Amino acid sequence: MPTEQRCLNDKAPTGCQKSLALASALFPHEQWIFKEANIWVAKSRLVEEEREPKKWEREMSQVRILTERGSVAYFLPERSMQGENGNLCADLVLNGEVVEMKTISGTRTTLGGKFKHGYKQGALLVKNCTFTRKHSVFIRLLSDISIGSVKAKIAGELKYRHDEGALICYFEKTGELYIWPYDELRSIIGKK
Repeated sequence: MPTEQRCLNDKAPTGCQKSLALASALFPHEQWIFKEANIWVAKSRLVEEEREPKKWEREMSQVRILTERGSVAYFLPERSMQGENGNLCADLVLNGEVVEMKTISGTRTTLGGKFKHGYKQGALLVKNCTFTRKHSVFIRLLSDISIGSVKAKIAGELKYRHDEGALICYFEKTGELYIWPYDELRSIIGKK
């Protein structure tokens, strides 16, 4: 097992309570529907399953990578953020933390752009929260970008950002999952 790989299983016992508490605080009038092991979905988001089945299956396959390792996920309602044209709120609450999911099959430039967009979606959702400012981005990487290249690219994207959270990156080709806190990635900027 790679030394940088971190296990998500240690979060499972309290993950459900933390996730439900945060999801309910963010969307107090929402009803949460059990979908499958460790996955709940906002009732208002279930229309996506029939309206956009390909998108729904892609999102479910992404979240299963995490829930099969013991994480607990609550899919949030798909809503535009107030005052932000075309920006939807983050996808889910995972183990009590806001997370936006992205699948990337392109270059480092694509990786950077998708990460920035996902970071912004999470930041917008927690912007006015009094109970958390922490948000993360999960990337399912389909292309052949090395671990070092991913870390360096995301470190550069985080250079002037100071929020707490982590990059959760699943390398599809190797089946490896890595979690790098934003502070850890920012610390590599300037190192040679």
